Amino acid sequence: MTKATRTTRTKVATAAAASVATALPAQPASTTVEQLPLSLSFEQFSDLVGQIYEGPLEDVPWASAMRLVRQYLGANWVTLILRPASISQQAILVRAGEHGEDLYGAAYNQFQGFSLDPFVGLPPDRVLAIDEMIDIRTWIEGDFYKQFIEPNNIRYIIGADIRIEGGGECRLRITRPVTEKNFSEQDKAFCQRLLPHLKRSVKLRSRVEGIESERRLYAVAMDRMQIGTVVLNEQGLIVRSNSVADGILEEKDGIQVVKGKLHAEYALEDRELQRLIKNGLSNVASASPVITEAISLTRPSGQPKLGVLVRSIPCNDLSEGNDWPQVAVFIRDPKHQPAPSHELVRRLFGFTSAEVALALLLTNGLTLDEAAAELNIRKNTARAHLRSIFSKTGVTRQTMLVRLLLNSVASVS
Repeated sequence: MTKATRTTRTKVATAAAASVATALPAQPASTTVEQLPLSLSFEQFSDLVGQIYEGPLEDVPWASAMRLVRQYLGANWVTLILRPASISQQAILVRAGEHGEDLYGAAYNQFQGFSLDPFVGLPPDRVLAIDEMIDIRTWIEGDFYKQFIEPNNIRYIIGADIRIEGGGECRLRITRPVTEKNFSEQDKAFCQRLLPHLKRSVKLRSRVEGIESERRLYAVAMDRMQIGTVVLNEQGLIVRSNSVADGILEEKDGIQVVKGKLHAEYALEDRELQRLIKNGLSNVASASPVITEAISLTRPSGQPKLGVLVRSIPCNDLSEGNDWPQVAVFIRDPKHQPAPSHELVRRLFGFTSAEVALALLLTNGLTLDEAAAELNIRKNTARAHLRSIFSKTGVTRQTMLVRLLLNSVASVS
């Protein structure tokens, strides 16, 4: 998980936990609140709720919260099934036991195991004991109990199936061994009190994961298009960059990193670059509309100038802290062109394999004669391929063909 992503998730979890805290009545930390289950102090219950909302930030999600639940209920296992198994995919489970917390991936993680479990299909968002749902004698004598339950020293189980908006579902299961007492009504009431918080936290995690997936998708697209991306915080320090930008900055040819900040090679251009970055940061601070400005940077090597675009990133009232993105800097090196996928080009335009090979070489800047030599074919053959390519794409000049290929979706494959 990147530092910026962790910061984003922390802000979401902190905001959610704060909204819960303000909804609870103020109590002295040392007092026991009668209304709270298991006679927990307000401080203990508040800490547990906070751990639930911070759960998505942990390497093992909700590990701390599951550990506390296990401790308070005297359970030997607490399991959160984030995604039940199906024929097409494995389950995702978080479990807390005497040896710690982990993401579980053993035999029970398969659909065959899940399909044998009789303690499923519970009324939504309601804590029940297994004794209330099935005949215990039949269950204990069954294959599922002997294969998956008994080896883990489990006899008593309470749980809940939590329905998430949009069709999602997660399941909470808490167990005790045969040597302990069955779960009481008070134990069930304690879990029932936690369900709304757990439900909201799982929903928050789902939304953040969706946002993170989109960010990764866009980042991959920028990489494929050979566009360097550098994200700066409110102090102008680099908080994130993609592989394309890293390669350009490592060359130190026109632009480089000095003490965590971007600097151009030549003084006049550097002053202009710093002005653009400062304007972008000021724009964010004043909540003005997003601005985009550009500059070309000269390269000491004599290579074509770098194109640099500076764009402010819109923020909201929660966007505070040194790691919050404020400005994005996009860098394009003309010598690095996107390389369209051979197969996608063939499918998009109906080219033959020979035509694709020729078209991609022309896109990389070779002349027709150079491409023919590279492919070890006759010039007349190359011309015949080119005529066919023109016919299939509707273009009439080589420059138009290059523009067409570079602007097609194949360049982001």
